[in-house]
Amino acid sequence: MNPNQGQNQNQQGQQMPQNMMNQNHGGHELFDAHEVIASLINMLDQYQMYAQHIQDPELQSIQQRQHAFVTQMYNTIVQSFSTGQDPTQATQQYKMQQSNEVVYGIKPGQPKKPNQSVSELADNGLSAYMLGQTKTLATLLSMTALEMTNPVLRRVIADSVPNFIEMSYEIFLYQNKHGYYQVPQLQQQDMNQMLQSYTTAPQGNMPH
Repeated sequence: MNPNQGQNQNQQGQQMPQNMMNQNHGGHELFDAHEVIASLINMLDQYQMYAQHIQDPELQSIQQRQHAFVTQMYNTIVQSFSTGQDPTQATQQYKMQQSNEVVYGIKPGQPKKPNQSVSELADNGLSAYMLGQTKTLATLLSMTALEMTNPVLRRVIADSVPNFIEMSYEIFLYQNKHGYYQVPQLQQQDMNQMLQSYTTAPQGNMPH
């Protein structure tokens, strides 16, 4: 018998009671949770880099508020993931500060191309990077919540999805009013035809 084997078994036996409280996680759930947490870290790191290049005070304000909110969200998710228990601070609700009026139509502009150096970074591109990350996280957290077995972690992840939707909408509205994200529309006749393509179904008696 390997003399180290008994020592390893004793160490494992000593570790088991500490880990029992965290056993209510499925394997797939653990991988997904790691991906979520790593993606949150990635967003926070990227937002710090963007802050060095943003010029518009309004976009700076969005960046700072979203960074602070996601930092708090990160702490809540990490705590509920590590303990499997209710976090000390519940999931908060993100409130954007943009007007929800959308400008429709396309205006001519210069064709876009990749930047040739960091010095070419501008608010239109930086806000697009931010939008890409919030949209990606909204999708990732939605898929992850569907695979959760731990009820606390599932609720924390699911409750965070609307916040990333709201953050994405805030950045979209900022981009839209500055002409960075233009929204084409169909001709009125085509739009009306598509809007009138469906009708409601009779509900009748609900099955028992």
